[in-house]
Amino acid sequence: MNLHHLAVFHAVARSGRVSTASEQLHISQPAVSRQVRELEATLGLDLFERLPRGMRLTRAGELLASYADRLFALEREAEAALADFAALRAGNLALGASTTIGNYLMPRALARLAREQPGIRVTLAVDNTEGIQGRLLNGELDVALTEGFADHPGLHTSVFHTDELVVVAAAGYLDAERHHRLADLAVLPWIMRESGSGTRAVLERALADAGLTPIEAMALASTEAIKRTVAAGAGIAVVSALTVQQELVRGELVRLDVEGFPRRRPLHRLLRRHQQPDPAVAALIGAL
Repeated sequence: MNLHHLAVFHAVARSGRVSTASEQLHISQPAVSRQVRELEATLGLDLFERLPRGMRLTRAGELLASYADRLFALEREAEAALADFAALRAGNLALGASTTIGNYLMPRALARLAREQPGIRVTLAVDNTEGIQGRLLNGELDVALTEGFADHPGLHTSVFHTDELVVVAAAGYLDAERHHRLADLAVLPWIMRESGSGTRAVLERALADAGLTPIEAMALASTEAIKRTVAAGAGIAVVSALTVQQELVRGELVRLDVEGFPRRRPLHRLLRRHQQPDPAVAALIGAL
């Protein structure tokens, strides 16, 4: 069925007159009549009774008109939904963030986004860098924010912020006033993030650049667990400065003066390569 013919039929069915449909559609009356006849020929049914004044639907025409009403109502609904989407009055955003960003940077940004664009519904998945990149590549996420290295050929990467990594210990565990060499700290027990973590990758690269291998006392998949374990005196750790502000103020942790630290790292916005960011993604980046 030709949808253009159906639209012409629908205009005649609503108005009951070829002349009115012609004005609404901005086409000639003969063109309206011809396209209605072509639709009837395609269907093998008469859709109108031709009266001296106007057109009246046959039973077949009434049946088709009911479907046309629903079809073109759905078309108008789709147009309105897309307009709302483009204007950020409505929409869904599936966001993924690696642990540090998701737990410490995103809450304030999401609160701002909710105030500025209340029509956008956000779902946030938090995982380590490797897990978030995998979910983005699988199409589960619209955009990802990670602190780890991002060099997958299927991803387009841009830097949206920078972060600072620091070495921390429990108060009294080491002399916080002294300058420490990384080589001296390598022999101490390290409380580390799990494999796949961006923070762990940065630490391992820093130590490898110095020809060092850390003593991994524990591998924990939670920054909160790492902070509490370090505060209990189990070892030292590298964490984002974003994550320890309160603990430093309360004196539960101290920041060590270590060669090579603080070490700045980029925070990345990731999209699938060739993916065009929709307006909700642009609004999120603005909130960040």
